[in-house]
Amino acid sequence: MVRKIFSGARIFDGQRFHDDKALIVSDGRVEAIAAAGELPEGEHTRFEGGVLSAGFIDAQVNGGGGRMLNDEASAASMYMIADGHRPYGTTALLPTLITDTSDATTAAIEAAKEAVKTNRGVAGLHLEGPHLAPARKGAHLAELMRPVEDKDVKAFIAAKEAIGTLLVTMAAEQVTAKQVRELSEAGVTVSIGHSDCSSEAAEARFDAGARGVTHLFNAMSQLGHRAPGLVGAAIDHPSVWCGIIADGHHVDPKALRTALRAKRGEGKLFFVTDAMSLVGSEQDSFTLNGRTVRRERGGFCSKLVLSDGTLAGSDVDMASTVRYGVTYLELTLAEALRMATLYPARFLRLEDRGHLSPGARADLAHLTDALEVTRTFISGEAA
Repeated sequence: MVRKIFSGARIFDGQRFHDDKALIVSDGRVEAIAAAGELPEGEHTRFEGGVLSAGFIDAQVNGGGGRMLNDEASAASMYMIADGHRPYGTTALLPTLITDTSDATTAAIEAAKEAVKTNRGVAGLHLEGPHLAPARKGAHLAELMRPVEDKDVKAFIAAKEAIGTLLVTMAAEQVTAKQVRELSEAGVTVSIGHSDCSSEAAEARFDAGARGVTHLFNAMSQLGHRAPGLVGAAIDHPSVWCGIIADGHHVDPKALRTALRAKRGEGKLFFVTDAMSLVGSEQDSFTLNGRTVRRERGGFCSKLVLSDGTLAGSDVDMASTVRYGVTYLELTLAEALRMATLYPARFLRLEDRGHLSPGARADLAHLTDALEVTRTFISGEAA
């Protein structure tokens, strides 16, 4: 048995903080949280204060470390993306392919099959498109969008069986409730997004098993007093999870605070980055489907835009979303950490991640009191 001991920091186990305690890890998994003065023999890592939490889990990562998954849908790209986000506390992520060709989608699925077999932070795959609504295309290519066909359903189910965790974003206009039910019953995580649907259409997909909504407020029908849209349906439905981009650009903090207060279903909002290749990179621009995306500095963090000003993903990392939550969304530190760890793990059904209960994976992030990440660990090993 290889035992590691982590002490010197407040430990957040996913529910509460532990002071003057140590985290004991055996063979890559949490053994216990014990009194600091009653420790077994083992390899000791001591922090000088700060917080030790489960590592962050990001369900929507288009790129990082200078690489977009759409540039090259390979396992090597997935590792580069994960490596780019790890310094910011992310120990598990879903590389995300935005709307692309069928060949690119197939390549991403094959790459994910390989990448999840390693211990490098790739927890599955997110396919954001091509089954989206042109009316809410955002930075996606409308000409590649299309309805879900039976062959797609079969391919997604086969991919889920091979990868383990598959998240697909679909517009309600492009997928039937029957197809959602078939996918959901097979374990595919369906999220409604990039959709101009009515609240009734959204509710029909939720009731059929759609589990979440992709980047709440962005690229979707908005909340009106007589037409609640996808935003209203998502906030009102108690079983629906909602990813949010908390970067100061995608959604006004007043709207996010309102959603946090109004959402039915406790703990159903969680942070995503929707990050592009520039996170973890010194680059200031990149090319997306032949279009230049540039970094504009200013505000809480930089923003990424196309030439017409359309937002094109984000330049935020998960540690920054935690800081944003505490600073601008009036969240307690405990709740902000849950929104980056426990809640996304539950959404993705990664039962042994996102918390530090006995038996959980020892994926860890250490943060200073200013919530800057100093070190990350995957299965108890420095990463």
